[in-house]
Amino acid sequence: MISFVWSSRYPFLGGAGGTESYTAGHARELTRRGIPARIIIIGHDIIQSQADFPDIDFLRLDDKKQLEDLDDTLVFVTYPLNVRTRQPSYAILHCPPPNYARNDDQYDIRAFKGKKLITASKFAAGLWRRYLRGKALRMPTVYAFAAPAFAAAERPKRPKPAKARVLFAGRLSPDKGIYTLMAALHMDELKDVDFRLTVTSSGAMTEEGQTIYKLVKAHPRIRVVQARKTPESMARLMARHDIVIMPSTGIYWQELFGIVSVEAQHAGCRVVASRSGGLPETNVGGLMLALPDNPKSLARGIAMAIARGPLTARERAAAARQFTLTESVDSLLKAIRYTPQDGPQAQLLPGQPTLLPGLPALLSNPAGSKYRRRGLGLGGSTSAAGPKN
Repeated sequence: MISFVWSSRYPFLGGAGGTESYTAGHARELTRRGIPARIIIIGHDIIQSQADFPDIDFLRLDDKKQLEDLDDTLVFVTYPLNVRTRQPSYAILHCPPPNYARNDDQYDIRAFKGKKLITASKFAAGLWRRYLRGKALRMPTVYAFAAPAFAAAERPKRPKPAKARVLFAGRLSPDKGIYTLMAALHMDELKDVDFRLTVTSSGAMTEEGQTIYKLVKAHPRIRVVQARKTPESMARLMARHDIVIMPSTGIYWQELFGIVSVEAQHAGCRVVASRSGGLPETNVGGLMLALPDNPKSLARGIAMAIARGPLTARERAAAARQFTLTESVDSLLKAIRYTPQDGPQAQLLPGQPTLLPGLPALLSNPAGSKYRRRGLGLGGSTSAAGPKN
C-alpha cells in the first residue's frame, strides 16, 4: 500500500491547487494499475475531500504519531512530518523552502532526517539542495502531469473573427500574480485589444482569497466563474479559451513547476507565464514567458498571444505527448523503488474508516526530445532551461 500523507494546514479539496491534482492523479493511476493507494489526512475533516474525490480512498488520523503504527510506504506531500516510519518513507517537496516555516505548526526541519526527498521540477531540486546545504545529494524529480482529459477535451468551433478568450485559472493569491494581472489590464498594450478575461474562484476559501475574490468580482473587465474540481471540468473550461495566464510572482514566491501551464497546452491553449521558478520547464510548444511582477511585460505578452491565437491541432498533439500521467507515475515508482508484488498491505488503525518595460518572451518548439528557444525581439532575447526528457 502506498499512502500519500497530506501534510498541510489546509484541507485536501478539489479545485484548490496543483498539488491536490498531482496527488489525486497519482492515487487514481496507482489504483488503476492494481497498486493499493490512498490519501491520509491528519486533523482535517474528510467529508468534503470524499465528496470532491469520490473515487479515492481516504484515511483520517487525529495525530501524526499514528503514522508510526502503519506498515505502508508513506509519501509525504508538501513536506515530511517528524515521525518514525516502519518502512522507508519519502517526501515530495511541492513548495519552496522558506514558505514552509510560515504559520504552520507541523513543519519541523528535523523531519527531513531519514526521509528520501523528491521534487516536482529540476528548479525545485536545485532550490532545495541549496537550502539543505548538501544534506540531500540525490533528489529525483517526479514531474507533474496533465490528466488525459486535457488532451481529449474538444475545442468548440467558433466563428472568425471572434473575441479572444483569456483565462486565469490559478488560486486567488498574491503568489499567483493576480494583482500583476489586474494592473496589466490598465496598460496601453491592452488598451485596444478586444478580449474577454475569465477568472475562477479557486482559493476563495482562504482569508486572502476572500478579499481578492471581492476585487475581481467588482472589476468591470473580469468575469468570475466557479472553480473546477475535476480534471474533466477544468479541461472543458480551458478548451473554451484561447489563452491561459500564469503571472506568478518571482519576489516572495517561487513557482516550482506550474501544472496549469501544461494542462492548458494539452487543452490547446497558448500560455503566457512568468519567466520565474520552474515555469520555463513547463514548455511543450505553446509557452510565452514575460518578466515576473511586471504588468507592462505581461500586457504585451497577452497581446502577442492573442495575436497568435490558440495552438494549432498539430501543436496541440505534440504537446499532449509530453508530461503525461503514465510517465509521472512511472517516475514515482522508480523514485520510491516500489515493487508492487513485494509492497506492504494496507493497515487500518482500530476504529478508523478508510475513506495536487519589455517582454523577453520565449516561444519554444519541441525538436524530438529536446527544446529550442528563441527570443521574440521584444526588449532583447533571453534563454531559459527546460526539461530534457
